[in-house]
Amino acid sequence: MQTRSRSDPRSEGGRENELSLTVRKVMRQYFKDLDGEKACDIYSMVVKAVEKPMLEVVMLQAQGNQTRAAELLGLNRNTLRKKLQQHGLD
Repeated sequence: MQTRSRSDPRSEGGRENELSLTVRKVMRQYFKDLDGEKACDIYSMVVKAVEKPMLEVVMLQAQGNQTRAAELLGLNRNTLRKKLQQHGLD
């Protein structure tokens, strides 16, 4: 039997998890809303929209402990500190 981690998008019995489904839905709606206008720099836009709230929730989960938060995120602690500063969360 193969075990999947919670970070695996197929961790729910081969189906996409709720986060993946939500991103897919929002991105489809984004392109519909463009109504023919040219899209650009989508990757950066999505990262900016997702990164700050993700960091906020993970820092709460880690009770403000940056070392634990970095472990949860799979980041180096210095990388986490830099991202926290970029988002004004330090």
